[in-house]
Amino acid sequence: MMRALIVDDEIYSRQELEAMLNETGEFIVSGKCANALDAIQAIHREKPDVLFLDVQMPVINGFELLDMIDQEVMPSVVFVTAYDAYALKAFEENALDYLLKPVEKERLSKTVEKLKKRFREGVKPAFSGSDIKKIPCVHSSRIKLINTAEVEYVRSGETGVYVICQQGEFYTDLTLQVLENKTGLVRCHKQFLVNIDLMDEILFRENGAAEVKTKSGRLVPVSRRYLKILRERLFF
Repeated sequence: MMRALIVDDEIYSRQELEAMLNETGEFIVSGKCANALDAIQAIHREKPDVLFLDVQMPVINGFELLDMIDQEVMPSVVFVTAYDAYALKAFEENALDYLLKPVEKERLSKTVEKLKKRFREGVKPAFSGSDIKKIPCVHSSRIKLINTAEVEYVRSGETGVYVICQQGEFYTDLTLQVLENKTGLVRCHKQFLVNIDLMDEILFRENGAAEVKTKSGRLVPVSRRYLKILRERLFF
Protein backbone atom coordinates (compact mmCIF):
# COMPACT_ATOMS: atom_id res chain seq x y z
CA MET A 1 0.00 0.00 0.00
CA MET A 2 1.23 3.47 -0.89
CA ARG A 3 0.74 6.38 1.49
CA ALA A 4 -0.83 9.30 -0.36
CA LEU A 5 -1.29 12.96 0.52
CA ILE A 6 -3.85 15.05 -1.38
CA VAL A 7 -3.27 18.80 -1.71
CA ASP A 8 -6.07 20.82 -3.31
CA ASP A 9 -7.79 24.02 -2.24
CA GLU A 10 -11.20 22.69 -3.39
CA ILE A 11 -12.87 20.49 -0.79
CA TYR A 12 -14.98 18.53 -3.27
CA SER A 13 -11.93 17.77 -5.41
CA ARG A 14 -10.12 16.45 -2.32
CA GLN A 15 -13.07 14.27 -1.34
CA GLU A 16 -13.60 12.92 -4.85
CA LEU A 17 -9.96 12.04 -5.36
CA GLU A 18 -9.76 10.39 -1.93
CA ALA A 19 -12.72 8.16 -2.82
CA MET A 20 -11.13 7.20 -6.13
CA LEU A 21 -7.79 6.39 -4.52
CA ASN A 22 -9.51 4.23 -1.89
CA GLU A 23 -11.36 2.35 -4.63
CA THR A 24 -8.09 1.28 -6.25
CA GLY A 25 -7.08 -0.61 -3.11
CA GLU A 26 -3.50 0.61 -3.61
CA PHE A 27 -3.44 3.63 -1.30
CA ILE A 28 -3.77 4.74 2.28
CA VAL A 29 -4.73 8.41 2.20
CA SER A 30 -2.65 9.75 5.09
CA GLY A 31 -3.96 13.30 4.80
CA LYS A 32 -5.74 16.00 2.81
CA CYS A 33 -4.57 19.62 2.73
CA ALA A 34 -6.18 22.79 1.40
CA ASN A 35 -3.01 24.88 1.06
CA ALA A 36 0.75 24.66 0.66
CA LEU A 37 1.71 25.49 4.25
CA ASP A 38 -0.48 22.72 5.65
CA ALA A 39 1.01 20.43 3.02
CA ILE A 40 4.60 21.17 4.08
CA GLN A 41 3.72 20.27 7.67
CA ALA A 42 1.92 17.10 6.58
CA ILE A 43 4.76 15.95 4.33
CA HIS A 44 7.30 16.23 7.16
CA ARG A 45 4.89 14.61 9.61
CA GLU A 46 3.38 11.81 7.48
CA LYS A 47 6.22 11.22 4.99
CA PRO A 48 3.86 10.11 2.19
CA ASP A 49 5.03 8.02 -0.76
CA VAL A 50 3.09 10.06 -3.27
CA LEU A 51 1.73 13.59 -3.43
CA PHE A 52 -1.40 14.29 -5.50
CA LEU A 53 -0.90 18.01 -5.98
CA ASP A 54 -3.19 20.65 -7.43
CA VAL A 55 -1.34 23.24 -9.52
CA GLN A 56 -3.50 26.31 -9.03
CA MET A 57 -3.79 27.24 -5.36
CA PRO A 58 -3.95 30.66 -3.69
CA VAL A 59 -0.78 32.33 -2.29
CA ILE A 60 1.56 29.39 -3.06
CA ASN A 61 0.89 27.23 -6.13
CA GLY A 62 1.83 23.60 -6.64
CA PHE A 63 5.10 24.27 -8.44
CA GLU A 64 6.21 26.72 -5.76
CA LEU A 65 5.34 24.19 -3.05
CA LEU A 66 7.80 21.67 -4.50
CA ASP A 67 10.61 24.21 -4.14
CA MET A 68 9.88 24.36 -0.40
CA ILE A 69 10.04 20.64 0.41
CA ASP A 70 13.16 19.10 1.91
CA GLN A 71 14.61 16.60 -0.59
CA GLU A 72 15.03 14.03 2.18
CA VAL A 73 11.25 13.67 2.49
CA MET A 74 10.27 14.44 -1.11
CA PRO A 75 7.50 12.10 -2.29
CA SER A 76 6.70 11.13 -5.86
CA VAL A 77 4.46 13.79 -7.38
CA VAL A 78 1.33 13.53 -9.50
CA PHE A 79 -0.03 16.91 -10.51
CA VAL A 80 -3.79 17.27 -10.62
CA THR A 81 -5.05 20.17 -12.73
CA ALA A 82 -8.03 21.44 -14.69
CA TYR A 83 -5.71 22.82 -17.40
CA ASP A 84 -3.69 20.59 -19.73
CA ALA A 85 -1.41 23.57 -20.46
CA TYR A 86 0.35 22.66 -17.21
CA ALA A 87 1.21 19.17 -18.44
CA LEU A 88 4.54 20.09 -20.05
CA LYS A 89 5.57 22.13 -17.03
CA ALA A 90 4.69 19.18 -14.80
CA PHE A 91 7.10 16.89 -16.63
CA GLU A 92 9.78 19.57 -16.71
CA GLU A 93 9.55 19.51 -12.92
CA ASN A 94 10.14 15.71 -12.97
CA ALA A 95 6.62 14.89 -11.86
CA LEU A 96 5.76 11.22 -12.28
CA ASP A 97 2.46 12.03 -14.01
CA TYR A 98 -0.40 14.49 -14.21
CA LEU A 99 -4.17 14.04 -14.08
CA LEU A 100 -6.75 16.32 -15.64
CA LYS A 101 -9.87 17.25 -13.67
CA PRO A 102 -12.35 15.69 -13.52
CA VAL A 103 -10.14 12.66 -12.91
CA GLU A 104 -11.18 9.54 -14.85
CA LYS A 105 -10.78 6.09 -13.33
CA GLU A 106 -9.12 4.68 -16.45
CA ARG A 107 -6.55 7.47 -16.49
CA LEU A 108 -5.93 7.10 -12.76
CA SER A 109 -5.23 3.38 -13.20
CA LYS A 110 -2.38 4.24 -15.59
CA THR A 111 -0.93 6.57 -12.97
CA VAL A 112 -1.17 3.80 -10.38
CA GLU A 113 0.82 1.47 -12.61
CA LYS A 114 3.51 4.12 -13.10
CA LEU A 115 3.74 4.59 -9.33
CA LYS A 116 3.99 0.85 -8.66
CA LYS A 117 6.75 0.55 -11.28
CA ARG A 118 8.69 3.42 -9.72
CA PHE A 119 8.53 1.88 -6.24
CA ARG A 120 9.54 -1.55 -7.55
CA GLU A 121 12.59 0.03 -9.15
CA GLY A 122 13.38 2.08 -6.02
CA VAL A 123 13.61 5.37 -7.92
CA LYS A 124 13.92 8.33 -5.55
CA PRO A 125 12.11 11.53 -6.59
CA ALA A 126 14.24 14.61 -7.18
CA PHE A 127 13.23 18.14 -8.11
CA SER A 128 15.66 20.91 -8.95
CA GLY A 129 12.99 23.61 -9.19
CA SER A 130 13.55 27.34 -8.78
CA ASP A 131 14.92 29.59 -6.08
CA ILE A 132 12.52 30.78 -3.41
CA LYS A 133 11.88 34.50 -3.79
CA LYS A 134 9.38 34.82 -0.94
CA ILE A 135 9.41 32.86 2.31
CA PRO A 136 5.96 31.93 3.63
CA CYS A 137 5.66 32.62 7.35
CA VAL A 138 2.81 32.11 9.80
CA HIS A 139 1.85 35.41 11.40
CA SER A 140 -1.18 35.52 13.72
CA SER A 141 -3.95 33.87 11.66
CA ARG A 142 -2.53 34.64 8.24
CA ILE A 143 0.35 33.79 5.94
CA LYS A 144 2.98 36.50 5.53
CA LEU A 145 5.32 36.36 2.54
CA ILE A 146 8.76 37.83 3.20
CA ASN A 147 11.05 38.72 0.30
CA THR A 148 14.33 36.84 0.69
CA ALA A 149 16.26 40.06 -0.07
CA GLU A 150 14.76 41.60 3.10
CA VAL A 151 15.79 38.72 5.39
CA GLU A 152 18.67 39.61 7.71
CA TYR A 153 19.12 36.12 9.09
CA VAL A 154 17.32 32.88 9.90
CA ARG A 155 17.63 30.90 13.11
CA SER A 156 16.43 27.47 14.17
CA GLY A 157 15.76 26.19 17.66
CA GLU A 158 13.62 23.85 19.69
CA THR A 159 10.44 25.70 18.72
CA GLY A 160 11.18 25.80 14.99
CA VAL A 161 12.68 28.03 12.30
CA TYR A 162 12.36 31.82 12.43
CA VAL A 163 12.96 34.47 9.78
CA ILE A 164 14.29 37.80 11.05
CA CYS A 165 13.90 41.02 9.08
CA GLN A 166 13.27 44.72 9.72
CA GLN A 167 9.58 43.99 10.38
CA GLY A 168 10.35 41.52 13.15
CA GLU A 169 10.66 37.77 13.70
CA PHE A 170 8.38 35.29 11.94
CA TYR A 171 7.91 31.52 12.17
CA THR A 172 8.21 29.42 8.98
CA ASP A 173 7.57 25.74 8.27
CA LEU A 174 10.46 25.64 5.81
CA THR A 175 13.59 23.88 7.04
CA LEU A 176 16.97 25.53 7.42
CA GLN A 177 18.32 23.18 4.74
CA VAL A 178 15.70 24.24 2.20
CA LEU A 179 16.30 27.92 2.93
CA GLU A 180 20.06 27.47 2.55
CA ASN A 181 19.69 25.65 -0.76
CA LYS A 182 16.96 27.79 -2.29
CA THR A 183 17.41 31.41 -1.15
CA GLY A 184 21.06 32.41 -1.36
CA LEU A 185 21.25 32.84 2.41
CA VAL A 186 24.61 31.62 3.72
CA ARG A 187 25.24 29.19 6.57
CA CYS A 188 27.25 30.83 9.35
CA HIS A 189 26.38 28.45 12.19
CA LYS A 190 24.71 25.08 12.63
CA GLN A 191 21.52 26.92 13.55
CA PHE A 192 21.86 30.19 11.60
CA LEU A 193 21.81 31.52 8.03
CA VAL A 194 22.74 35.10 7.18
CA ASN A 195 22.10 37.46 4.29
CA ILE A 196 25.51 38.63 3.07
CA ASP A 197 24.00 41.69 1.40
CA LEU A 198 22.69 42.94 4.75
CA MET A 199 25.90 42.39 6.71
CA ASP A 200 27.70 45.42 8.12
CA GLU A 201 30.78 43.80 9.65
CA ILE A 202 32.25 40.65 11.19
CA LEU A 203 33.36 40.90 14.80
CA PHE A 204 36.12 38.42 15.70
CA ARG A 205 36.09 36.86 19.18
CA GLU A 206 38.93 35.43 21.27
CA ASN A 207 37.78 31.80 21.04
CA GLY A 208 38.14 31.72 17.25
CA ALA A 209 34.45 32.26 16.60
CA ALA A 210 32.87 35.49 15.48
CA GLU A 211 29.64 37.42 15.13
CA VAL A 212 28.06 39.12 12.16
CA LYS A 213 26.64 42.56 12.76
CA THR A 214 23.82 43.29 10.36
CA LYS A 215 23.12 46.75 8.95
CA SER A 216 20.28 47.13 11.46
CA GLY A 217 22.64 46.29 14.35
CA ARG A 218 21.55 42.73 15.06
CA LEU A 219 24.24 40.21 16.05
CA VAL A 220 24.37 36.75 14.49
CA PRO A 221 26.75 34.03 15.78
CA VAL A 222 29.38 32.60 13.46
CA SER A 223 30.96 29.30 14.46
CA ARG A 224 34.60 28.48 13.75
CA ARG A 225 33.48 25.79 11.32
CA TYR A 226 31.69 28.27 9.06
CA LEU A 227 33.87 31.34 9.58
CA LYS A 228 36.34 30.34 6.88
CA ILE A 229 33.55 29.63 4.42
CA LEU A 230 31.91 32.97 5.19
CA ARG A 231 35.18 34.84 4.72
CA GLU A 232 35.73 33.12 1.37
CA ARG A 233 32.27 34.15 0.25
CA LEU A 234 33.17 37.73 1.12
CA PHE A 235 36.48 37.43 -0.82
CA PHE A 236 38.66 37.94 2.28
